[in-house]
Amino acid sequence: MNTILKVVRYELRNVVRNRWVIAYALFFLVLTTLLLRLGGSTPRALLSLLNVVVLFIPLVTIVFGTIYWHGSREFTELLLAQPVRRDALFHGLFAGLVLPLSAAFMAGVTLPLLLYGGVARDSLPLLLLMLVAGVALTAVFGALATLIAGIVDDRLRALGVALGTWGLMTLAWDGFILWVTMTFADRPLEQPLLVLTFLNPVDLARVLLILRLDVSAMMGYTGAVFARFLGGWLGTAMAVAGLALWALIPGLFALRAFRRRDL
Repeated sequence: MNTILKVVRYELRNVVRNRWVIAYALFFLVLTTLLLRLGGSTPRALLSLLNVVVLFIPLVTIVFGTIYWHGSREFTELLLAQPVRRDALFHGLFAGLVLPLSAAFMAGVTLPLLLYGGVARDSLPLLLLMLVAGVALTAVFGALATLIAGIVDDRLRALGVALGTWGLMTLAWDGFILWVTMTFADRPLEQPLLVLTFLNPVDLARVLLILRLDVSAMMGYTGAVFARFLGGWLGTAMAVAGLALWALIPGLFALRAFRRRDL
């Protein structure tokens, strides 16, 4: 545990000084401020942030994480020359990636809300779910980034795989869902679509927020199915559990690849 904490402290100092992390926090800070001024209320601002959270956070996390993991190769080799366990080093590097990005996102969203006049009691659950969804997506795509970087040695190829993974989960997946619903429209699709929702963390995060917002026009087919079968707090708990599994499983595979990698 002491080794993990030392690595985390070093990586936190290193990543926090990174200009991209600072720009990431400023992006959410400026965007949330503008949405509050234009929208006039916290629920409307958070509703407008929905698409940014489910599209921009995965993109930044998986791209930055892949570059970060390859960039820390020399530092990793130096530490592995010392009596440091690979598991402890991996956990320290992973935490050093996810924690600063999560903190930047949370600070960028919450500070304007606090400065604008605080958060009303009825908007607090929505804000908490927004933060949970953002942090969960950061952990999920951070785990995917470490897995990709651990498997693909070439940095440019790894970056291409990372961008392809993001495109598949955020853009192509909706097209695939639309094709399924149109092709098999004459068959019962509720349960298959529910399964497909759990197979995509971006869909899970979107549904998690839409369930709380109760905006039926934005739910789409998968959101409506999710609300029908797992509405309310049960659906929220299931979505959070699904996101936790999406962070855990790729993280375990990334740890396995890190153990076997010749550094």
